[in-house]
Amino acid sequence: MIRVSELHLTVGEKTYVAPLLEDEAPESVRALKSFLPLESELMHVRWSGHATWINIDEIELPDLPRENHTVYPSRGDVLLYPGYKNEQEILVACGPTCFKSPAGELAGNHVATLEATRDELTALEEHTLRDGVQPVTVAIRESTED
Repeated sequence: MIRVSELHLTVGEKTYVAPLLEDEAPESVRALKSFLPLESELMHVRWSGHATWINIDEIELPDLPRENHTVYPSRGDVLLYPGYKNEQEILVACGPTCFKSPAGELAGNHVATLEATRDELTALEEHTLRDGVQPVTVAIRESTED
Protein backbone atom coordinates (compact mmCIF):
# COMPACT_ATOMS: atom_id res chain seq x y z
CA MET A 1 0.00 0.00 0.00
CA ILE A 2 1.24 3.45 -0.96
CA ARG A 3 0.09 6.49 1.02
CA VAL A 4 -0.89 9.42 -1.21
CA SER A 5 -1.34 13.00 0.00
CA GLU A 6 -3.27 15.50 -2.10
CA LEU A 7 -3.89 19.20 -1.77
CA HIS A 8 -7.54 20.16 -2.27
CA LEU A 9 -8.26 23.80 -3.14
CA THR A 10 -11.98 24.63 -3.15
CA VAL A 11 -13.35 27.86 -4.63
CA GLY A 12 -17.14 28.02 -4.83
CA GLU A 13 -18.43 24.69 -6.11
CA LYS A 14 -15.13 23.73 -7.78
CA THR A 15 -12.41 21.69 -6.07
CA TYR A 16 -8.96 21.54 -7.64
CA VAL A 17 -6.76 18.57 -6.70
CA ALA A 18 -2.96 18.40 -6.65
CA PRO A 19 -0.70 15.55 -5.55
CA LEU A 20 1.79 16.88 -2.99
CA LEU A 21 5.47 16.82 -3.97
CA GLU A 22 6.66 15.23 -0.74
CA ASP A 23 9.97 13.96 -2.16
CA GLU A 24 10.86 17.27 -3.84
CA ALA A 25 9.83 19.64 -1.02
CA PRO A 26 9.55 17.56 2.17
CA GLU A 27 9.92 20.35 4.75
CA SER A 28 7.51 22.65 2.92
CA VAL A 29 4.90 19.89 2.58
CA ARG A 30 5.30 19.09 6.28
CA ALA A 31 4.72 22.78 7.08
CA LEU A 32 1.56 22.81 4.91
CA LYS A 33 0.22 19.77 6.70
CA SER A 34 0.79 21.48 10.06
CA PHE A 35 -1.61 24.38 9.36
CA LEU A 36 -4.17 22.94 6.94
CA PRO A 37 -7.14 22.89 6.63
CA LEU A 38 -7.42 26.63 6.09
CA GLU A 39 -10.39 28.82 5.22
CA SER A 40 -9.19 32.08 3.72
CA GLU A 41 -9.44 34.39 0.72
CA LEU A 42 -8.12 33.80 -2.80
CA MET A 43 -6.99 37.00 -4.52
CA HIS A 44 -5.63 37.95 -7.91
CA VAL A 45 -1.92 38.82 -7.87
CA ARG A 46 -0.76 42.40 -8.38
CA TRP A 47 2.79 41.83 -9.60
CA SER A 48 3.19 38.26 -10.86
CA GLY A 49 1.09 37.87 -14.02
CA HIS A 50 -1.64 35.24 -14.39
CA ALA A 51 -1.92 33.86 -10.87
CA THR A 52 -3.88 33.94 -7.63
CA TRP A 53 -2.66 33.90 -4.04
CA ILE A 54 -3.64 33.30 -0.43
CA ASN A 55 -2.10 35.45 2.31
CA ILE A 56 -0.84 33.25 5.16
CA ASP A 57 1.13 35.90 7.04
CA GLU A 58 -0.82 35.18 10.25
CA ILE A 59 0.45 31.58 10.30
CA GLU A 60 3.64 30.86 12.22
CA LEU A 61 5.76 28.81 9.83
CA PRO A 62 9.00 27.09 10.80
CA ASP A 63 12.22 28.31 9.18
CA LEU A 64 11.97 26.64 5.79
CA PRO A 65 14.84 26.14 3.37
CA ARG A 66 14.54 26.90 -0.30
CA GLU A 67 13.55 23.54 -1.77
CA ASN A 68 12.23 22.82 -5.25
CA HIS A 69 11.97 26.61 -5.54
CA THR A 70 11.19 28.67 -8.62
CA VAL A 71 10.51 32.23 -9.72
CA TYR A 72 8.77 31.00 -12.89
CA PRO A 73 6.10 28.45 -11.94
CA SER A 74 4.29 26.53 -14.66
CA ARG A 75 0.53 26.65 -15.11
CA GLY A 76 -1.11 24.89 -12.14
CA ASP A 77 1.96 24.97 -9.89
CA VAL A 78 1.31 25.72 -6.23
CA LEU A 79 4.12 27.52 -4.38
CA LEU A 80 4.57 27.99 -0.66
CA TYR A 81 6.43 31.21 0.02
CA PRO A 82 7.59 31.39 3.65
CA GLY A 83 8.27 35.13 3.60
CA TYR A 84 12.01 35.48 2.99
CA LYS A 85 11.62 39.05 1.62
CA ASN A 86 7.87 39.65 1.62
CA GLU A 87 4.68 38.40 3.27
CA GLN A 88 4.03 34.65 3.50
CA GLU A 89 1.70 33.24 0.88
CA ILE A 90 0.47 30.35 -1.20
CA LEU A 91 0.70 31.21 -4.92
CA VAL A 92 -1.33 29.37 -7.58
CA ALA A 93 -0.01 29.92 -11.11
CA CYS A 94 -2.90 29.96 -13.61
CA GLY A 95 -0.92 30.98 -16.71
CA PRO A 96 2.33 32.82 -17.51
CA THR A 97 3.75 33.83 -14.13
CA CYS A 98 6.91 35.46 -12.81
CA PHE A 99 6.60 35.44 -9.00
CA LYS A 100 7.23 39.05 -7.88
CA SER A 101 6.48 41.64 -5.23
CA PRO A 102 7.50 45.26 -4.64
CA ALA A 103 10.68 43.70 -3.17
CA GLY A 104 11.52 42.14 -6.58
CA GLU A 105 11.44 38.57 -7.84
CA LEU A 106 10.59 35.88 -5.28
CA ALA A 107 11.36 32.15 -5.36
CA GLY A 108 8.63 30.03 -3.82
CA ASN A 109 8.84 26.36 -2.88
CA HIS A 110 6.94 24.26 -5.43
CA VAL A 111 4.80 21.90 -3.31
CA ALA A 112 2.10 20.67 -5.74
CA THR A 113 0.69 20.98 -9.26
CA LEU A 114 -3.07 21.21 -9.77
CA GLU A 115 -4.60 18.57 -12.03
CA ALA A 116 -6.64 21.12 -13.95
CA THR A 117 -6.97 22.08 -17.59
CA ARG A 118 -5.71 25.32 -19.09
CA ASP A 119 -9.33 26.48 -19.44
CA GLU A 120 -10.13 25.69 -15.78
CA LEU A 121 -7.09 27.61 -14.55
CA THR A 122 -7.80 30.55 -16.86
CA ALA A 123 -11.38 30.67 -15.55
CA LEU A 124 -10.13 30.66 -11.93
CA GLU A 125 -7.69 33.50 -12.58
CA GLU A 126 -10.25 35.54 -14.53
CA HIS A 127 -12.86 35.00 -11.79
CA THR A 128 -10.61 36.61 -9.17
CA LEU A 129 -9.62 39.39 -11.59
CA ARG A 130 -13.21 40.18 -12.61
CA ASP A 131 -15.10 39.47 -9.37
CA GLY A 132 -12.45 40.13 -6.73
CA VAL A 133 -11.55 38.18 -3.61
CA GLN A 134 -13.12 34.71 -3.36
CA PRO A 135 -13.59 32.46 -0.32
CA VAL A 136 -11.23 29.47 -0.52
CA THR A 137 -10.69 26.31 1.49
CA VAL A 138 -7.34 24.54 1.33
CA ALA A 139 -7.06 21.04 2.80
CA ILE A 140 -4.98 17.87 2.64
CA ARG A 141 -6.59 14.52 1.83
CA GLU A 142 -4.73 11.30 2.60
CA SER A 143 -5.50 8.02 0.84
CA THR A 144 -3.84 4.70 0.11
CA GLU A 145 -3.30 2.98 -3.21
CA ASP A 146 -2.28 -0.57 -4.06
